[in-house]
Amino acid sequence: MPSAHRPALSRARLATLTLLTLVSVLTGCSADPDPTARVVPSASAPGTPRSGQPTAFDAPAAPAAPAEVAVPSVGITSSLMELGLNTDGTVEVPPAEEGMTAGWYTGGAVPGEIGAAVIIGHNDTRFGEAVFHDLKKIKEGADITVTDKTGKALHFTVTATESVAKNAFPTEKVYGPTQERALRLITCDGDFDAQGHPVDNLIVYATAS
Repeated sequence: MPSAHRPALSRARLATLTLLTLVSVLTGCSADPDPTARVVPSASAPGTPRSGQPTAFDAPAAPAAPAEVAVPSVGITSSLMELGLNTDGTVEVPPAEEGMTAGWYTGGAVPGEIGAAVIIGHNDTRFGEAVFHDLKKIKEGADITVTDKTGKALHFTVTATESVAKNAFPTEKVYGPTQERALRLITCDGDFDAQGHPVDNLIVYATAS
């Protein structure tokens, strides 16, 4: 089991979630995925209405959730499922049988908002090559397009890529607070261990164009 990490959540999620433990992000590239994060509800934020009572202030409209991600330079296009929490408090990843579909982690920022938005996809599964199999070919400066559920296209420019050991996952760098409109794509990478799991993660860093 990978070592635990303690990332920071985006501001948009601080009112409802407190992150307790993050296990290195794994995307189950050749077997079932390992858990990624543990969170629990926090106390209500100041001003949160109780028992459904309205407040004197109207809450701002929530940003539209992402519906699709595309990386034209490496031939990736995928609809996005929402990844929440498992019953044990760990972050979901796309099921192996849906390996050609990536997922947006709803505990992070909404793509295009200030903070780190995270999209997770498999490299390979027991069914074969998966949605992010060719993500390793991406280059700095490449465009990543995220289209939200209203049809609005948001563009991000790749600033860096990084292959890291899963037991040394840079949690704060990936999930920590940022004033940028940041996007991270994560998949598996590297050689396989004795159990058939890739030992590394590939992380693609991008910022809104």
